[in-house]
Amino acid sequence: MRALQENRSAILALPPAQALDRILSDPQPAALVHSFPDTDLYLLIHDIGPEDALPLLALASDRQWDHVVDLESWERDRIQNSQLTRWLSLLLEADPRRFIRWFLTQRLHFVEFYLFHNLEVRVREHDQDPSDFGDDFFTLDNVYYLRFLKLPPAAEGATIGEEQRRQFLKRFIERLAAHDHLVFQNVLFEASHVLPAEAEEQEYRWRNVRLAEKGFLPFDEAVGIYQPVRPGDLKRRVLKDPPPPRGEAALLPVPALPLRAIGADNHFSRALAALEPNDALPRIQWEFSNLCNQIVVADRKSIRGREELREVVTKACGFLRIGLERLGHPEKELEPSRAAQELTRYPLDQLFRLGFGAALELKWRAEKWLAACWFGRSGLRLTFWGEQWMGVLGGILLKKPLFYDDYRTGRLYREFASTQDIAAAERILQQAQEVDHLFSVMRIRLKPPSRYGFLTWKNLLLTLWARQRLGMTEQELTPLGLKPFSRFFNELLPGAPPASGEPRRIADSMKAEFVQWLARATGLKEFEIGAKLGPVFEELFAEIEAEYGRVAVEDLDPRFVQLFLLKHSD
Repeated sequence: MRALQENRSAILALPPAQALDRILSDPQPAALVHSFPDTDLYLLIHDIGPEDALPLLALASDRQWDHVVDLESWERDRIQNSQLTRWLSLLLEADPRRFIRWFLTQRLHFVEFYLFHNLEVRVREHDQDPSDFGDDFFTLDNVYYLRFLKLPPAAEGATIGEEQRRQFLKRFIERLAAHDHLVFQNVLFEASHVLPAEAEEQEYRWRNVRLAEKGFLPFDEAVGIYQPVRPGDLKRRVLKDPPPPRGEAALLPVPALPLRAIGADNHFSRALAALEPNDALPRIQWEFSNLCNQIVVADRKSIRGREELREVVTKACGFLRIGLERLGHPEKELEPSRAAQELTRYPLDQLFRLGFGAALELKWRAEKWLAACWFGRSGLRLTFWGEQWMGVLGGILLKKPLFYDDYRTGRLYREFASTQDIAAAERILQQAQEVDHLFSVMRIRLKPPSRYGFLTWKNLLLTLWARQRLGMTEQELTPLGLKPFSRFFNELLPGAPPASGEPRRIADSMKAEFVQWLARATGLKEFEIGAKLGPVFEELFAEIEAEYGRVAVEDLDPRFVQLFLLKHSD
């Protein structure tokens, strides 16, 4: 058993073409292929390419054929004719005699349902002239006359064309007739009398039963993976059952590709490495594979490659890590030995739900705030919070919250991967709430937002401050003319811009005056404003210095000033 497992692991580590050659050159290739978990073999077939993997399909077991057809021929609860035709054609080409035996003994009703939607069947009466059927019909025995049914136009990018569909159907019925003509007639007769709604529902139910054994639960059950739990609730739940007796859990092969997609530098893989070699390890590996499959169903994904699988594995590992950190001390680095203990105590799906609950609680907090905030009452859009904050808030508010990564790892949004990600998003939400509270107590008189162009919290706040320093009505938000703004600009960034080196800096006295103005305008204490929003305002002043610290006052152009609201002409 161990030698077979090592052989499979070595094959999965090879490039696709070499993996196929390695299998075919094995002394017992059929036994080797049968030993692959269904999910691993399915992905290996796609890595090689379905048309190139015909020798592999010929060696696969009936159970493995069922798994491929179950995954490829359905979209949600409807059979996809184009996909099903392609894979039935591949199986027929891989091993014609076995294909006939497989469908007659294993998938008879399923194939009859397929024929019902693709062939029209008529039986010729003894006194009926064949010309009555028309030129579209053909026959193999002058008794059963067949016609290809017209299907809706294939969607763009369909896997098989109309001509290929007809070629497959003709090859299939010819093979079936050659196998047993009486069976051929019975199949056609039954196919023409199928009750389609009942047959599809029955096949869908059996498909769900087969896939549920591998973690592919029906969608309405799989989405339960996103039902959050709290640390206290999890600790009060019943812990895992003890592992089965030694050796009993290792009788079935553990799917290897989800584990290979984890990578070595990962908290979950380090926790697995910290586990002592015992019967709990294969069980946890099975749990992880089933967890990934459940996520695939809940997210309505189709996994046909290792890169797609890696995305699901990354998501699973991220929320598992958050769940484990919430059980311990989120502010401390997660110790592999402690994580390993928790993996043996709690089911992985519960740990995932605990981790996802942290992101969902953040979403609920944001939604509750938006329902009563000043920003919402003023009719402003999410763009009001600027690119960074808008990105974070927009990710939190998604149906399944995402972390705003701003392409630091190549993506605008990604899944939350740690409690540090949760804390970073929570910090932005808290800062937006504090700024919103400032505006709510300032009694600002806003015109319709469209009158200001691109209005943000930054140019709103800075424009109000500039108006106050210039002796204007500070509660009324009106864009500044270039001349009065130039006077304010000279006070904010005095002196000529440097030819090189560091830009001009805003004096600490100006920053202090800004906080004093806010205290007067809001009725809040200066130390309270500084404690809650000091870092935010420091970043805001740093942005002003970076944007305008090298700009001369005579070079100011309202079209390119974004941090203040300016009129385009005086």
